[in-house]
Amino acid sequence: MKKLYNFDSGEKLIDICMKHNKKIWEVMILREVENTEKSYNEIFDQMEDNLDTMMNAVEKGLNDEIKSISGLVGGDAKKLKERYDNAKGLSGKTTLKAVAGAMAVLEVNASMGQIVAAPTAGSSGVLPGVLHAIKEDFQVEKNRLVEGLFTASAIGLIIAKNATVSGADGGCQAETGSAAAMASAAIVELEGGSPKESLHAAAMTIKNILGLVCDPIAGLVESPCVKRNAIGATNALISADMALARIESIIPFDEVVEAMYKVGKLLSPSLKETALGGLAATPTGIRIAKEIFGK
Repeated sequence: MKKLYNFDSGEKLIDICMKHNKKIWEVMILREVENTEKSYNEIFDQMEDNLDTMMNAVEKGLNDEIKSISGLVGGDAKKLKERYDNAKGLSGKTTLKAVAGAMAVLEVNASMGQIVAAPTAGSSGVLPGVLHAIKEDFQVEKNRLVEGLFTASAIGLIIAKNATVSGADGGCQAETGSAAAMASAAIVELEGGSPKESLHAAAMTIKNILGLVCDPIAGLVESPCVKRNAIGATNALISADMALARIESIIPFDEVVEAMYKVGKLLSPSLKETALGGLAATPTGIRIAKEIFGK
C-alpha cells in the first residue's frame, strides 16, 4: 500500500500539507501511524510524555539548586529567572524566559537529570525552553504544545535524513542550529503560521549560525553548551517573528540544510566535539580540563 504521508524533504512535506490540507504536525503524526504499528492516540500520548519530561526539566533547572558533576555549570538559569522576575531585562520577558528555560534543561542534563534529546542532549534545552515560555506568556494549551513537538520532529527528521544533528559530525550548527530550527517551526505553527512560513523560520535559524563550531571545554556537554542553547532559543524566537511577519528565507529550507551539511564537512576535526580547538584550546579551557581530569 502506498504511504501518503512519507516525506524526506521540506519540499515534499509542503506538497503533502497542501495536497491534504493539513498542518505539519498532523502530517507527522499520520506518517508515524503509517510507519509504526501504533495508533494515533498512542503516538500522541507518547509525545505528551516527552513534553512532560521537558517541562519538568525546565522547572527543575529554574527552581532547584543545580550543579554539574564537574562544577563547571549550574545555577545560571535560576539567576536569569530572578532577573526577569524583578522586572529587569533588556531582551523582553518572553525571550528571557525562553533563554532561562533552555539553560535550565542543559544544567539538568549536566547534573545527570532526566531530559529529552531534542534532537541531542547537547541541544536539549532550546525546544523546551521556547515552548515553556510560549506556554506561560501566550496561554498555549498542553495539547497544542504536543502538536508543536510533532511539528518540531518533522523538521528534525528532514535535517537528520539530509544532513546531521551531531556536533561530532557537523559542529554546533548541526546541534543548536537544528534545535532552533525545530523550535522556530513549531512556534510559527502554534501562532497560526502556514507550513511554508514554518519552513522559512527553520531556514533562517540555521542560516543565522551557519558554521558554528562545537568546542566543549574538557570535552563535557556543559560549557559553552549552556549559553549556546540560550542563543538557540533566542534565534528560534527571532526567526519565528520574522516568518510570521511574512519575511522569507531567500535560500529554501532544503538548500540551507544541504549547505549546513557541506559546511560541517569542511570544519576541521578539532572544531567538532573533540575539545582540541576553539574555546576548549584556550589557556583557561586547557587549565580547566587539567583540573577536572588531573592530566
